[in-house]
Amino acid sequence: MTARDGRGQRRRVSESPLSAGWRPATSEPAVLVGIGPDEDDLDELAALADTAGAVVVGRLVQPREAPDPATFIGKGKLRDLHGLVHAAGAGLVVFDDELTPGQLRHLEQELGVKVVDRTALILDIFALHARSREGKLQVELAQLSYLLPRLRGWGEAMSRMGGGIGTRRGPGETKMEVDRQHIRRRIARLRREIVDLSRSRAVTRARREGSRVPQVAIAGYTNAGKSTMMNALTGANALVADQLFATLDPTVRRLRLPGGRNVTLSDTVGFVGKLPHDLVEAFRSTLEQVSRADLILHVADASAPDAEEQVEAVREVLGEIDAARLPEVLALNKADRVPGLERARLERRFPDAAFVSALEGEGLDKLLARVDDALPSPPVEVHLRIPYARQDVTARLHREAEVLRVEEGERGSEVWARVREDQWTWVREFARDAGASG
Repeated sequence: MTARDGRGQRRRVSESPLSAGWRPATSEPAVLVGIGPDEDDLDELAALADTAGAVVVGRLVQPREAPDPATFIGKGKLRDLHGLVHAAGAGLVVFDDELTPGQLRHLEQELGVKVVDRTALILDIFALHARSREGKLQVELAQLSYLLPRLRGWGEAMSRMGGGIGTRRGPGETKMEVDRQHIRRRIARLRREIVDLSRSRAVTRARREGSRVPQVAIAGYTNAGKSTMMNALTGANALVADQLFATLDPTVRRLRLPGGRNVTLSDTVGFVGKLPHDLVEAFRSTLEQVSRADLILHVADASAPDAEEQVEAVREVLGEIDAARLPEVLALNKADRVPGLERARLERRFPDAAFVSALEGEGLDKLLARVDDALPSPPVEVHLRIPYARQDVTARLHREAEVLRVEEGERGSEVWARVREDQWTWVREFARDAGASG
């Protein structure tokens, strides 16, 4: 593979950023490239690059409606990019959209440095943060699905895929000869293993659903403060880091709402704009628990300059996984960092949102009250007299139903509660009346 040097002469490029054994130097200098009106459009890409271990030394944005089919940016901008890359001493160029295999080849030939796209960068960050066996398998599946159509330009075999920026963490921890057939076999095996693990998780989920404890799923843009929210509400010890995609493996904890109902609260992977399709597919089994929840607690960063766009990006992904139909409570987190005028604007834009600071503990009581109100209530309201000898029934009602009021009488506990139809079968014998408000 050849590339043009600073004098326009062609020189040899030894390998692609997706090819064998490339590992970035510590704090890899990188130039960011995108299509848009101004350089501020690359702020999120800069955060992604920083999370992956790169240091941004330059930015280039071209205002145009559609990418160039061959090189993504036009020929004139490509010359500008070549000069910027070599003047800044960058060894890496990161594009803010997914590049086709042909665009990757042409860009590397012309620039003479490693080129990765947004998808490769996000895959790399996911590989860096995956901790559980299932998370690692899901990331590897997404990486290989991304690599498969891109093999042609860099040869039919790769001797190693190993640590670095852009799909080089994860599958490359052990040496392997990679060709199309090998990748397809590996993908098939990964899918089988993920299915096996998801079956095991399904048993746990079925047991939880069988108890009829309502499920609340925390969803939101990456780095919006979901794990901080989880810790603040439940006392969980979920990882909190000022990095994108710090949490990949879901955490589930129990939470008691102000009205007395117990719910399970789950923290899941963060979403991001232009989330790679391969990642959505690979993490579909994990994201299923969001679509199976009774309510979505949508956490957004109110202090982000593009907070509204982030909210819409999350809702778009929720639609992809069939979760947009669920009730949603929007929590605008980090509200303590929002100036008064901006807060007023957001309040007009999102009149039903709760403004909170999970880190400072502000507004959490009101947030829980909103969750309690928005969570679908069991359909049947009953008045029960439960003998003191059967306090196990009272305890079960507190765990699995919505207890409205309890009064102690001479012959037992007078309990007013809302129960589901299936729960009615084991409390019917204690009923004073049904469908009454008490």
